[in-house]
Amino acid sequence: MEFRVNLGIIGAGATGLTAAWDAVRAGHRVTILEAAGELGGLAASLEVGGVPLERYYHHIFRSDKAMIALIGELGLGDALRFHRPTTGIYRGGRLIDFTTPFDMLRFPEFSPVDAVRFAGSSAVLKAVRDGERYNDLTALAWLRRRAGKKATAAIWEPLLRGKFGDRAEQVSMAWLWARIHCRTFELGYVDGGFERVYAALRDGIEERGGKVEFGKAVETVRQDGDTPVVTCADGSTYRFDHLIVTTPQPAFAKAAGLPAEDAVWKNQYLGATCFVLEMDRSVIPYYWLNINEPDFPFLAVVEHTRMIDPAVYGGRHVLYVGNYVEREDWRFTGDPGELLNAFVPYLRRINPAFDPAWIKNWHFSKAGFAQPVVTPRYRALIPGHETPMSRVTLATMAQIYPQDRGQSYSVEMARKVTASLGLR
Repeated sequence: MEFRVNLGIIGAGATGLTAAWDAVRAGHRVTILEAAGELGGLAASLEVGGVPLERYYHHIFRSDKAMIALIGELGLGDALRFHRPTTGIYRGGRLIDFTTPFDMLRFPEFSPVDAVRFAGSSAVLKAVRDGERYNDLTALAWLRRRAGKKATAAIWEPLLRGKFGDRAEQVSMAWLWARIHCRTFELGYVDGGFERVYAALRDGIEERGGKVEFGKAVETVRQDGDTPVVTCADGSTYRFDHLIVTTPQPAFAKAAGLPAEDAVWKNQYLGATCFVLEMDRSVIPYYWLNINEPDFPFLAVVEHTRMIDPAVYGGRHVLYVGNYVEREDWRFTGDPGELLNAFVPYLRRINPAFDPAWIKNWHFSKAGFAQPVVTPRYRALIPGHETPMSRVTLATMAQIYPQDRGQSYSVEMARKVTASLGLR
């Protein structure tokens, strides 16, 4: 009989749950320790109209093969549907269609030459298969040279500054290549939300003898001889044969007491904030609206029910208002009710008829380590999956370069790690 590993996993997001699923099916004992009270990590859900809905807007692309395969593996393939939602840009006080290549070419600020340069640069990024060639370049410098200064100033720079703030000039071109090359016009969503996928993973893990324990905020990770030892804030202690850590690098570094010079400390992260507004009517004519105005205090507005029928959510129109900000920023640290009030005038600029009375309920979520800042130095600073503790493996979103997050990449990484450890 093969040796049965007592495997510990920190984090019940896509990576942790997939790793656990692979391991229990191979006959190993698995315990997942999750600090929160819910599954999914950054894909965790709340409820609108009694139906699970992601706290932060989520979808997948046709190119997300690992996630599509996992959904099928769990028997949910028939619940995955692909849609062709619309996209817009808010700029110059107006809503501009930006869904199709034709829309993009006739962007009002483009001359014919600008349109050709914008299209040509985008086509190059779609055609290039290896984004590693862009490792040492910054996105804005490349775009100004290849897409042109006008297209960069109108389209790309506002988006990069809206997302990365003062760090926009440092963002790697490899990161932008991944955003363009790997994405498709069709977006996939699971009937009833991605919560169904994570619940199915949990159920499958528990049916095979694994455990998912909530409220287990990890305080320390150490190795006693060949035994990883995890101590949680509630005083509980766990000992494993092997441990996989899926939390952000800084959280692991702190728990493990790693020295400041260790690579695991080096990469920087932005926080994310997101409102889910339950509306009694539609607010924007698109699924996704990029905000290309520098004075706006948020990055994007996503009307989920422009892709999924509002009837699913009891007739409520679901509007996300999302942001990436420094964790010290007022939009991260402030009172959510005051923040929503501060956003109202900007929502009214997008839709002059907007009235706060349209909001019938709202939810606010924030995450401290949601967006790695991917600079040209970033790749050299990515830690390996091996850690200074021989029986502790790190599997975190910082290691999926040149991507920086995404359910499918998390699933793919989990499967790579379990295979390398002989746990599949």
